[in-house]
Amino acid sequence: MQVVPFNFNHGIRAGQFARIIFDEKDKLELNNRNIIPNDSKLFAQADIEEAITHFVTSDEGCLKIHKILKEKVNAKFEIINIRTSYHETYGLLDFD
Repeated sequence: MQVVPFNFNHGIRAGQFARIIFDEKDKLELNNRNIIPNDSKLFAQADIEEAITHFVTSDEGCLKIHKILKEKVNAKFEIINIRTSYHETYGLLDFD
């Protein structure tokens, strides 16, 4: 694991993401979500940094936000939902 500094290019992308998230807030049923700026910053870093391919979460709000970002701007990272089993996530058959 590595802490990635938040740079200017991340800020620009975070602003783009935040606009989309706020515009889609009602559609996504995120009415009580106060951490949209944090979501957009983390997702911007994941989108900009080539070394980051996946974002791990169990947060249903993050999953909804990622889906809309994929639709609107083709976010370049994938989500791993830790509530989903490893086998289901990676399409593996569990013979045990």
